[in-house]
Amino acid sequence: MAANAGVADPGWAMGVAVADYDNDGYDDLYVTCFGPNRLYRNRGNGTFEDVTAKAGVGDPRFSTGAAWADYDRDGDLDLFVANYVAFKLDDLPEFGKGPMCQYRGVPVQCGPRGLPGAGDTLYRNNGDGTFTDVSVAAKVDDPIGYYGLGAMWTDLDDDGWPDLIVANDATPNYAYRNNHDGTFTEQGLMLGMAVNENGIEQGSMGLSLGDYDRDGRLDLVVTNFSDDYNTIYHRNAGGSFTDVSRQTRTADASIPYVGWGTKFFDYDNDGWLDLLVVNGHVYPQIEGAYPGGHYRQRKLFYRNLRNGTFEEIAASAGKALMEPRASRGAAFGDFDEDGDIDVVVNDLDGPPMLLRNDGGSRAGHWISLKLVGTRSNRNAVGSRVRVVTGKFVQIDEVRSGDSYLSHSDWRLHFGLGSATVVDEIVIRWPSGKTEILRNVAADRVLNVRER
Repeated sequence: MAANAGVADPGWAMGVAVADYDNDGYDDLYVTCFGPNRLYRNRGNGTFEDVTAKAGVGDPRFSTGAAWADYDRDGDLDLFVANYVAFKLDDLPEFGKGPMCQYRGVPVQCGPRGLPGAGDTLYRNNGDGTFTDVSVAAKVDDPIGYYGLGAMWTDLDDDGWPDLIVANDATPNYAYRNNHDGTFTEQGLMLGMAVNENGIEQGSMGLSLGDYDRDGRLDLVVTNFSDDYNTIYHRNAGGSFTDVSRQTRTADASIPYVGWGTKFFDYDNDGWLDLLVVNGHVYPQIEGAYPGGHYRQRKLFYRNLRNGTFEEIAASAGKALMEPRASRGAAFGDFDEDGDIDVVVNDLDGPPMLLRNDGGSRAGHWISLKLVGTRSNRNAVGSRVRVVTGKFVQIDEVRSGDSYLSHSDWRLHFGLGSATVVDEIVIRWPSGKTEILRNVAADRVLNVRER
């Protein structure tokens, strides 16, 4: 099918970012690669056109996470691309030689430490099918050369302008605040998400946001390398973040694993966000080399206990979660349209895995929102939504870059527990317009077009 669709490029692909960059009603594909990247424009007839050269977005470097947002609020989507390391296949460091080429005494491929990092790229959409590299002018080019992996847009300060989070491997994470003038200010350390509670940078990969404690603020989860923990950063009232991984009881279970794709989502529709992390090591050589040394690893699944803590329940949530895989990407959405969120996991050296949720739609009521922008970008990326049922309030936003090198369903899904009617839905569109819907029946997908 890929060949017939026009997307069967033979290169080494890493990830994908999906969006309707030309606002024609059809989602396009941006594929990051170990150089060069590809932009495929959706023709609307089941086929795609490679417009990389015309658009000017064929970064030849080792690209990883990519994410779309209308950072300048001109009505079309711009593109950020994170890059990892700079090296050539014909000039690799010698395998296993040197301190950066050993893991627990096992000779492995070197890196990322010891290798030069690669800067990142921001492409501004010119509105005519082309893009302009504004990385340096916007101050997001990463001149230090950190090892970028995950990238996700979000509104960190609730001012209606997209900000940017970059998960960096073995180096501090970035948080770029939008200055509303085409530039950004890096504030990761000041906001408390650059390093963990010990002041140490981690091997960050995947990213997700969600209001797990229902305090009206989006919290952040970052997946990390083994011998360290995945980090949950709680967003405080003043806008800063605090590492609460220990307090949420999610840290210890994650230490043996290398975490990648992840997302806060309400698997049982009880109105509280749960958490999935897919895992897999990067060094096949560790298999059996030390106690607990496994290349293929199980998944971690945390159920929200509604008191600020989680319980890891993968063993009781389905045997597929316990099957060892070398997992990387994870995309979330209700693929069978039964009212609960399913997951597609991409694995190395094996077929993908579809995790069908068989319990969520029976556990609680739900509502799903599909937003379509008119004055805003068509995907409504950057929209903020508040759902009110009785005294309970949930928030989310339409964003690009969740999980790890993956794209999930654009629809926003809210579990409602026993509520059969949503009292109020407040939508703040990227254009700045606010719409309010009242007394909305549950258990359906609601299509909302910006008025």
